[in-house]
Amino acid sequence: MIHATAIVDARAQLSGDIQIGAYSVIGADVEIGSGCRIDHHVQIEGPTRLGINNRIYSFVSIGADPQDKKFHGESNSRLEIGDGNTIREFVTINRGTEESDGLTHIGHDNWLMAYVHIAHDCRVGDHTVFANNATLAGHVEIGDWVILGGFVGVHQFCKLGDHAFAAMYSAINRDVPPFCYVAGQFARPRGINAEGLKRRGFDPQRITAIKRAYRALYMAGLSLTAAHERIVELAESSPDVAEFLAFIDHSERSLVR
Repeated sequence: MIHATAIVDARAQLSGDIQIGAYSVIGADVEIGSGCRIDHHVQIEGPTRLGINNRIYSFVSIGADPQDKKFHGESNSRLEIGDGNTIREFVTINRGTEESDGLTHIGHDNWLMAYVHIAHDCRVGDHTVFANNATLAGHVEIGDWVILGGFVGVHQFCKLGDHAFAAMYSAINRDVPPFCYVAGQFARPRGINAEGLKRRGFDPQRITAIKRAYRALYMAGLSLTAAHERIVELAESSPDVAEFLAFIDHSERSLVR
């Protein structure tokens, strides 16, 4: 079901049961999986791969060149989008650069609201929600189940761990550990994402363990070294705290504090 006014390059690979609306443009080296629905006035440039059952609304631009002055048309620049994503009006997602293996990657079952921008070389996990105008600079990594409020901005090379939550208008310039709630300009830790964890089936025992780790890092008045030692102890009895600890150990931009 391809509208007569849509322009589809002969080198695009399309599954037989997709929909493409009026005046949409599908470029060369674009692959679109089964069950995808693409509304009118959408532009998809390649190399870009979309999985199955993605819903793309009007005036979206995905797969365009990276907004990076160091990019000069390298052939390995590409974008991969998984399955079951909802991409609302005016979202923009750019392909990757050589600096990060050429890949921008979006996972599965994400909800990207209007005017979201995902820059080159970003990695986005599964089940995330980006509210209107949330923006990722280049090389940002977003874990699973992360929620970004409206107008959140994330500095390049920052990482947000699984189940993190950023309040509306947050400006994030450091790494946000898993399970944490941050807010402000620049963003600071405000607690754990307790409500989100409850909705995802975390029982009180798991949430309590996460709270203890959070308190050790942010509320006990400990140095980072002492807090780390305390979290190592807590991680012995909690896989969630072990994830929290692993994120801290691999942080490169330093943590929000």
